[in-house]
Amino acid sequence: MNLPHSQPVADFSDYRDDFPALQQSVNGQPLVYLDSAASAQQPNAVIEAVASYQREDHANVHRGVHTLSHRATESYEGARDKLCNFINASSRAEIVLTSGTTESINLVAQSFCRPVLKPGDQILITWLEHHSNIVPWQLVCEQTGAELIVAPINDRGEVELDALYELMTERVKLLGIGHVSNALGSINPLRDIIGHAKQAGITVLVDGAQGVPHMSVDVQSLGCDFYAFSGHKMFGPTGTGILWGREQLLEAMPPYQGGGDMILEVSFEQTVFNELPYKFEAGTPNISGVIGLGAAVDYLSGIGMDSVLEHEKSLHAYMVTQLAAIEGIRLVGTAENQASVQSFLLNDIHPHDLGTILDHQGVAIRTGHHCAMPLMQRFGLPGTARASLGLYNDRDDIDRLTGALEKARQVFA
Repeated sequence: MNLPHSQPVADFSDYRDDFPALQQSVNGQPLVYLDSAASAQQPNAVIEAVASYQREDHANVHRGVHTLSHRATESYEGARDKLCNFINASSRAEIVLTSGTTESINLVAQSFCRPVLKPGDQILITWLEHHSNIVPWQLVCEQTGAELIVAPINDRGEVELDALYELMTERVKLLGIGHVSNALGSINPLRDIIGHAKQAGITVLVDGAQGVPHMSVDVQSLGCDFYAFSGHKMFGPTGTGILWGREQLLEAMPPYQGGGDMILEVSFEQTVFNELPYKFEAGTPNISGVIGLGAAVDYLSGIGMDSVLEHEKSLHAYMVTQLAAIEGIRLVGTAENQASVQSFLLNDIHPHDLGTILDHQGVAIRTGHHCAMPLMQRFGLPGTARASLGLYNDRDDIDRLTGALEKARQVFA
């Protein structure tokens, strides 16, 4: 049912009807979608917001004096305001619209780090990180002569905090850390980690791609300096993302890219850059995507992120219990505090083969290294099977997953 969701409903399965992709069959079976960590499905409200812009308001933003441009700009900038409120930023000037978490982190690497890093400086990350929170730092270290150092994790998939804190020396200029591991679901104790980093004078960037879709995020309360996330993980369109940064830091940073809309005046002698956040938003943006992302924020706000977290925690606990009961299952990632992700192996079945067998039964999971190859190497694995939950999943989906795994086990017996 397509409700405005001003109040949460008791049964989260009621929200399932809002997602048209979930109403289909795959290989003759009703679809069970357990790959939301890669890309969440979109509700009707998001799809309609994008379609409405394309049908009625398609025009460029900021630059036109005609009605369509005004309407497009109002919707586009309205989405920025919604995002500002959603993560409790102190100002809309702190919301930089990007193509996703990857671009957001690259922006910080090149605009914040590159101008100030020098040989002997360090950037600190952990073994849990997604490639997007590894490679940009490798690049900027190669460019500046700085060093990338990595904090260890334990066999449960948790950062070894004592070791992390010991690495927080005066040489470290930035800590890049994930809110939630996309491969293992481990939730990092950010407030404690950020508190230690601040005591050491370290700037902190949080990769929040797997945090924002599943729990309430208050960037002011967290105390970090940058927080990056993607629209397509939080039920919005692909190619959309956000970099939140402290206004005083963003003000001091040079532009990441040059072009239209990030300027006030251009001459052959010099260019005067636009004010925040526009000096980081060169060129024509993904207007329809951002408008759709604004609709996704409305959708999640109507449900309530605390309700989403409660629902997914309960469902994740059920999933772990049911998976563990299957003969031959190995759970990879057993952190005490986990989000809605679980990696696993079944006997000696290759994860890709397992994913294919499950797909034949209409169950969609992710297989492979999950853009976390160093993490897989830490566990001595080429990859895992990964089931990840969204607010639209329920216990029936988990039962379908475990039933499909039992069939796979029998096939390879």
